[in-house]
Amino acid sequence: MTSSNKRSKKFFETALGSFLEGLLPILILLAAWIIASGSGRLNPIVLPPPRSVFHSFTEMLLDGSLLSSLGISLIRVLKGYFLSVVLGVGLGIIIGLSPHMQRLSNLIIQILRPIPPIAWIPLVILWFGIGEGSKVFLIFLGGFFTNLINVIDGIRYTDKKLLEVASVMETPKRKYILELVIPAAFPSIFTGLRVSLGSCWTCVVAAELVASTSGIGYMISNARNYGLMDVVIVGMLSIGVIGKVMDVILKAVEKRVLSWTVDQG
Repeated sequence: MTSSNKRSKKFFETALGSFLEGLLPILILLAAWIIASGSGRLNPIVLPPPRSVFHSFTEMLLDGSLLSSLGISLIRVLKGYFLSVVLGVGLGIIIGLSPHMQRLSNLIIQILRPIPPIAWIPLVILWFGIGEGSKVFLIFLGGFFTNLINVIDGIRYTDKKLLEVASVMETPKRKYILELVIPAAFPSIFTGLRVSLGSCWTCVVAAELVASTSGIGYMISNARNYGLMDVVIVGMLSIGVIGKVMDVILKAVEKRVLSWTVDQG
């Protein structure tokens, strides 16, 4: 067996082992849920049994309503996330490279950052109306500050020894930034990218409460109004699963880009 095949086999075995290990708590919770539902200790209106949730999931999957809602929300999340990455990373690099910009921006960033996106809804409706722009902007807010802060901190805490070596070697400014400072900040940047992706999905429900008639957030809200808790759970789990899939994809990109720092085992 070649070394390449051995590495592939090891990677597959490690990935499979991690998956099975992560699956165990889910199976335990599912078993506890089934037992509690079967014993009559759980009110089916408050928490429906797994079979009801599975039945609703199957129905919604077959009639296309679940995939349609997920698709609409996914497009909105990707738009908001892309904007948060472009502006957050871009502005973060500008601020991180300039101590003067850090001093100017620190106070306003620390004031705006803790404000939850849902608190912006009244202003967002006035600014963007009730169309797609308002929803995308709320999702953008969910990821923007996470990306911004991680980029600034990643650049700010670049290894001082690297900076001293670059100074001694009189490295040109452009090369110093593109080949030393920004690559050294990549681990922090990718952490921000992954955390902000989860934040954007968290904000999609709030975003779709803004006079929306479509999307997974609207589906959950509408089901809640009619007391359809099984549909609510289907929507919640769907968000969790697709968010996890996107995180796995982003993590794979991170490992490829940061092969020099990320443990491949």
